[in-house]
Amino acid sequence: MSDPTDDPQVSTDFTLDPGESVLWTGSPRLSAALGTVVVGGGFVLAGAVVLAGVALPDALPVPPLAGLAFVAVGLVVAAHRVVEVRRTRYLVTTDALHVRSGVLSRRVTRVGLERVQNSAYRQSVAGSVFGYGTVSVEAAGGGDVAFRRIEHPREVRALVDRRAELAADPIPGTVEQWEAVLEEVRAVRAALAR
Repeated sequence: MSDPTDDPQVSTDFTLDPGESVLWTGSPRLSAALGTVVVGGGFVLAGAVVLAGVALPDALPVPPLAGLAFVAVGLVVAAHRVVEVRRTRYLVTTDALHVRSGVLSRRVTRVGLERVQNSAYRQSVAGSVFGYGTVSVEAAGGGDVAFRRIEHPREVRALVDRRAELAADPIPGTVEQWEAVLEEVRAVRAALAR
């Protein structure tokens, strides 16, 4: 699992509550863009064929603008998906799950750990071989989240489950308050021992 302290994007992409600390951060593997890149490459190839046909006018009577349009659409579609995957960030903190996505605009989803009802992870055959998968989390009241194509999905799910259990049944009070209680109990025990 990644070390959240090594991620400079956490402070710029997410607004954390006071006292909330980062436990894990990740993003989808770049291979998540592969299908769209292949489709975009198909458009580029089709545009190249059209442009080659323009060079040989007897082969394919199509205006050169059509070829350039195919190439442009293919490049834009592929580039958009790659940037979209690179800009998607996932975060597990002491209080919540966060998902940040978007290319030109930003969408940040936050689900408090106390709302987590169920979690699951799944791995395809390729995901099992190469160590990636998807963690899905169902939240009370809607707003379910999924961390798609992340490294070590089993460990991330276990972390989410542990934190959700703590959020569902938190120990009341702060560490300082419990240390004060401990000191009082020790003082009572010492007084009774005399």
